[in-house]
Amino acid sequence: MSSEFARYSDEIEVIDPDIDELTDQIIGFWEQKVGDSPKTEGTGKALRGAHSKSFGFVKAEVEFLSDVPAPYAQGIYAKPGRHGALMRFSSSAGHLGADGQLGPGQGLAIKIFDVDGPKLVDDEPDSATFDLVLKNNPIFIANTARHYLLIQGIVDDVAKYLARGKAGFHELLTDFLTGKGTYERSDWAWDELFAFVRVATQTPVTNPVLTTFTTMASVRHGDYVAKVRLAPAADSAEHAIHRELDLNSGSDVFRSTLVDELQVRAFDFDLQVQLSTDLEKMPVNDVTVEWPEKLSPYVTVGRVHIPRQDISGAENFEKGDALAFNQWRGTSDHKPLGEIMLVRRIYSASARVRRTVNHQPQIEPTSADQVFP
Repeated sequence: MSSEFARYSDEIEVIDPDIDELTDQIIGFWEQKVGDSPKTEGTGKALRGAHSKSFGFVKAEVEFLSDVPAPYAQGIYAKPGRHGALMRFSSSAGHLGADGQLGPGQGLAIKIFDVDGPKLVDDEPDSATFDLVLKNNPIFIANTARHYLLIQGIVDDVAKYLARGKAGFHELLTDFLTGKGTYERSDWAWDELFAFVRVATQTPVTNPVLTTFTTMASVRHGDYVAKVRLAPAADSAEHAIHRELDLNSGSDVFRSTLVDELQVRAFDFDLQVQLSTDLEKMPVNDVTVEWPEKLSPYVTVGRVHIPRQDISGAENFEKGDALAFNQWRGTSDHKPLGEIMLVRRIYSASARVRRTVNHQPQIEPTSADQVFP
């Protein structure tokens, strides 16, 4: 069975030789954005540079299942068992505002406790936590650090572009494609532009407990290469109260929906893995490509259980905002792959700025109960 799947090797990644210089520039962008956020966002507190608006932090449990097919039972998924967890539901936007203004993009970050093995984050290699950072889109809008550096700033200013009407919209697309005129024609961001338009126009508005979240980019999966997603469990999703949402019906529609749902009942998600069978059609280095499920379906390797709970209080934000999530807080068997995943390693730098400004602890919690007793 394993012969069907692409094998992991160090050679499958293509990394810009100037990645260190580019990473320093990207870190500078995020550190300034986070450092300026107490004023720019008007809260007096430093916010995350991305996924700035929280919908809620929840206690959860992650169960790695037994009897998983061998190619999927790799790394942490090869050890059946239950682990405490914390989850953060958020907007994917890099600003605060009403949900109707920020749009349908959602993020979901999971911190799983009591996972053995050294972690890949530089500053916390001995932590016993394992993070997954997911979004409600199967693709990302930048393939390289060079594109990311400019695209992130452009996307951050989307509202300013659109405020100028049709002319501003055309300028947005032009700047995105050409890197504000700095790219050579051969390096124009065509794939990224198409991905951006797809994400902006085709992301559905969904109840957070009815939303599928993915890693977008790929990760090592032991001997193989994978993408990971969290999909609402069918037997749980059918009980949701809010089947349709109108983002213009209030400023905090996603949060109020999540609060409503979890006050009534528990919800489950299936933790699933998709293995690459063809590195041409299911690439590592082009994250604007959605991996076809007809080539390789997602297989359930775990279950995430969110018990019934009340997350409506202000203390939910206060305690949860001190947490930091990073897809590099994982083991070598699940190393994030490709240049964009390497770039996203800088989340640790922006988290340090945020926690320093907010006088929040710089250490990892050791259990969900330590954060939310």
